[in-house]
Amino acid sequence: MTDQNEWLRVESLDLEAQGVARRADGKVVFIEGALPGEVVRAQVGRSKNNWEQGVITQLRRESPQRVKPGCPHFGLHGGACGGCKMQHFHPNAQIAVKQRVLEDNLKHLAKVSPERVLRPIEGVPWGYRRRARLSVRYVAKKGAVLVGFHERKSRYVADMSVCPVLPPQVSALLLPLRDLIHGMQARERLPQIELAMGDEVVALVLRNLEPLSEADQSALRAFAQKHGVQWWLQPKGPDSVHLLDADGPPLLYRLPEFGVEMPFRPTDFTQVNHDINRVLVHKALGLLDVQANERVIDWFCGLGNFTLPLATQAAEVLGIEGSEALVARSRENARHNGLEAKTRFEARNLFELAPSDLALYGTAQRWLVDPPREGAFALAKAVADAIQSPELAAGWQPPKRIVYVSCNPATLARDAGILVHLAGYRCTAAGVVNMFPHTAHVESIAVFERDA
Repeated sequence: MTDQNEWLRVESLDLEAQGVARRADGKVVFIEGALPGEVVRAQVGRSKNNWEQGVITQLRRESPQRVKPGCPHFGLHGGACGGCKMQHFHPNAQIAVKQRVLEDNLKHLAKVSPERVLRPIEGVPWGYRRRARLSVRYVAKKGAVLVGFHERKSRYVADMSVCPVLPPQVSALLLPLRDLIHGMQARERLPQIELAMGDEVVALVLRNLEPLSEADQSALRAFAQKHGVQWWLQPKGPDSVHLLDADGPPLLYRLPEFGVEMPFRPTDFTQVNHDINRVLVHKALGLLDVQANERVIDWFCGLGNFTLPLATQAAEVLGIEGSEALVARSRENARHNGLEAKTRFEARNLFELAPSDLALYGTAQRWLVDPPREGAFALAKAVADAIQSPELAAGWQPPKRIVYVSCNPATLARDAGILVHLAGYRCTAAGVVNMFPHTAHVESIAVFERDA
């Protein structure tokens, strides 16, 4: 039987930012709110044969890295916002834990140790979030509207008045948005507001399940004028997104170090943290060390976040992405920046690749790989197969250097194992990118080199 009074020493944090401890009998306990080095008691909510999960109830020895959360809505129990999990942990300690997660994944899943650990890429821990999906709920019993993130481990929307991880001008909109939606005729059919910020424009995408009345549209226009935002409507899927009024200024984010600016739509994938993205692009290109006479392939190129800066340095850049629509947008962005002569874009399924496909796209001296959470298994496997059986990719030569930008340390480790153990690459460097402070999300960057 579980002893709720047993004092537990927390050994580490897991990928969900839960403290990890062991009972006297060796059973693992995952404890929300507990930090490494602390001695705590926990109230167990789930129990299995080999592990338990609970919430901290008492603290006997406190970590020196424990800090006061910066948000009044942060907590562990009912009603608390579930948007952040690590606000009680010093920001520098958060980064150290994420670095450990990256190194442990590489070591244990891939049997790979980077030759050099890169200094973490980090920035300000507050006001950084330029993208967010805010839930909207009209609560008839309270006669009120809630706008914010979901409560911790709940489908309910947290009762939020501020959000310190949002830029201050956006956090200040939470209460006015509640009043706006409450006064609209369609208030029960407006489930979501998506935030997307450009360098000058704050765009709000309202998910409207039915056409809006003229009165509701007028209310949105008045709100936009008062608060300096731009309204978009989304009646169906992401492709249905359109401006409320057609003459709004474009959304842009800039990479000034390369003289590049990127037009985007509010439902396009762009990095949540624009400041960190700028540093990441600069760092990735520095690690890739492209020469003016070289050809580069940017796998999973998106809107051209890396492709276009690369085109300012390389002889030619080929960007490859999974959809024709996204490739068309990438071409538009290349033209917008006057880089169409040095770029080419192709659409294909990047989760189904063979060595012959590598030969089709030709030899490039350097690759930039930036996949989604699923990673780049098919690409890494195609490289290994082509190197082990050159006849499968006649005339193709592997890149000398690969820079891999990852949003999932587990799939990075899987792919690193293939590149190192089957394709003959060395992992010369790896480090974390703190794109999402106060969350357990781990972004990272790794460099792979192959001797001639």
